[in-house]
Amino acid sequence: MHASPAEAIPAALAALPAAPLCVGYSGGLDSSVLLHALAASPAARERGLRAWHVHHGLHPDADSWAAHCAQVCAGYGLELTVSRVSVARDGGDGPEAAARAARHAAFAAGLGAGEALALAHHRDDQAETLLLRLLRGSGPDGLAAMREWRDCGRGRLWRPLLALPRAALEAYAREHALSWLDDPSNDEERYDRNFLRHRALPLLRERWPQASAALAQSARLQEEAAGLLDREDAAALAQVRSLDPQALSRSGLRALAPARRARVLRRWIAALALPPLPAQGVAQIERELLPARADAQAQFAWNGAVVRAWRDVLYAQTQRPPLPYDWRADWDGRAPLTLPGGGHWRLDGAAGFDVPLIAHARAGGERIALPGRAHRHSLKHALQALGVPPWERERLPLLADADGEVWAAGDLLYSARMDAWLRERGARLEWVA
Repeated sequence: MHASPAEAIPAALAALPAAPLCVGYSGGLDSSVLLHALAASPAARERGLRAWHVHHGLHPDADSWAAHCAQVCAGYGLELTVSRVSVARDGGDGPEAAARAARHAAFAAGLGAGEALALAHHRDDQAETLLLRLLRGSGPDGLAAMREWRDCGRGRLWRPLLALPRAALEAYAREHALSWLDDPSNDEERYDRNFLRHRALPLLRERWPQASAALAQSARLQEEAAGLLDREDAAALAQVRSLDPQALSRSGLRALAPARRARVLRRWIAALALPPLPAQGVAQIERELLPARADAQAQFAWNGAVVRAWRDVLYAQTQRPPLPYDWRADWDGRAPLTLPGGGHWRLDGAAGFDVPLIAHARAGGERIALPGRAHRHSLKHALQALGVPPWERERLPLLADADGEVWAAGDLLYSARMDAWLRERGARLEWVA
């Protein structure tokens, strides 16, 4: 015997997370049902239940929609947070994707530590998402579609209604005489998801009435498969990762099967919080970076990030410009020194330097008197011996006295004089690029 909507919705919410709770509330039918059901739960209220409305500003009625949400939340005695976001109307992925990206960026920035944000996605949404990703040629990770749980900023997203059809939410809303908003853009079939919702899925259900349920089940199976792959990817990544999380062994990567290597590269980039590595990036790494000569400095750059090959290592990081060649600054060590393009230099453990010092960019040809060495050495060769990549050397600030004698290169190399001075005081330099 099937549970009625009055029973099915609360049953889906029975296992509440032991965390502060927030509901993503657009004012539409789905989120109105979720908000009502959670507001009726004493256990949810005990977790500090609140609501969150994202104001996209894309529709003339957006202000009145926010006012409706505020009125409903006031009736429930719930706090409502309204976040106004800017949506790029001319983005290459369309307004739907741009609004979703802006919404999730707001969620990631605003969720409290450990807070769970409940979203009202249901089984029919899952079916649409799977079809969209199939049509985009996604692999197992993408075909897992929407997960019940995923990390978001300092908290997590929770989709407790994924197993329920939208019809159950509609019946619940009618049973409880809820009022909700209808966004007219949801009927515009020029958007891919709306085309699937209004044209493709109804046609599929004419022939296969359980189409949405079957598609959602496929997404669950893909999630299981992706989980197995993910564990193997994590083990493979651990094998090729160096002590520096931004670096991977090229020879270790070459020993992996190509399909595994592609997954490891994407997982590595995601772990560094860099933009997703595009397919052409994986192909270029395979074709140019992995087989490159040790000194070739091959690279692939995308969306402000870059992967470089040097020696036996792949490095990934955000793109940063070198220090301007003519940059110079007096520094007495009493306060941190802000570096061009971001980063800083700081003296810890001492009030300041005993003599005036000058920070400047490398010009080439510098030499340094290293501790325990009888002669000065080429700074370039000393940095190469330390394994400092060329692009890091371009951002490396030098500290010299009035006579031009190099005292320090970032916090990587100290002259004998600087080393002794720091040791006497128990001090150190900290360089953040």
